Amino acid sequence: MLPEIGVILDAGTGIFRARDLIEIDTLDIFLTHAHLDHCIGLTYLFDVLCEKDVRRVTVHLAQDKVAAIRDHLFHPSLFPVQPEFDLKLFTGKPIKLRDQSKLTTIELDHPGGCHGFRIDWQGHSMAYITDTVASPTASYVESLRGVDTLIHECYFPDGWQDKAELTGHSCLTPVAQVARSAGVSQLFLVHINPLDEDQVEFDLSSVKHIFPNIHFSYDNQIIDV
Repeated sequence: MLPEIGVILDAGTGIFRARDLIEIDTLDIFLTHAHLDHCIGLTYLFDVLCEKDVRRVTVHLAQDKVAAIRDHLFHPSLFPVQPEFDLKLFTGKPIKLRDQSKLTTIELDHPGGCHGFRIDWQGHSMAYITDTVASPTASYVESLRGVDTLIHECYFPDGWQDKAELTGHSCLTPVAQVARSAGVSQLFLVHINPLDEDQVEFDLSSVKHIFPNIHFSYDNQIIDV
């Protein structure tokens, strides 16, 4: 979440924490895709918005994901009372946000389709890449060129490349190579396999020679982007 401009990237189970971070009267939620771990938090919006003075909530998503949200996630037999939000489709053009910031969508390779995001504002930039197979030659790498902060998924440690390619996720070394190839300033790893809660299988020291400014992310972390 970028509280200053009211932007939330994806809506997983952790979205309940957004309630304490709301600073302005609008929320723009950008969904990378409609797999449940990225969208089920939309069903938490009644709690997120409770007693908050938010006048507009907009969920931005790709056209082919609308039915998954509108007709399936919020099917009356599953969720009979829908929280109030508007759906807005990606057009391929940059999306203007608050404070002269803009968000650009980035197509990613993942089963069922997925988008990453780059946000640029007032001399700063960040990118959010989740649910894709990292590679320094992947088509999305150029879209990350020179960002200050890259938040990139890393579901698997090294040695699990076959599983990563099967499921559309990333291993550690290729993510570090992506950061180096794109010339980013700092890298934070997210979407790590929850079965390895303490990251015991991940050895960041093994990739420091590729990209030294690499970090694990953790719950409630606040970073300067």
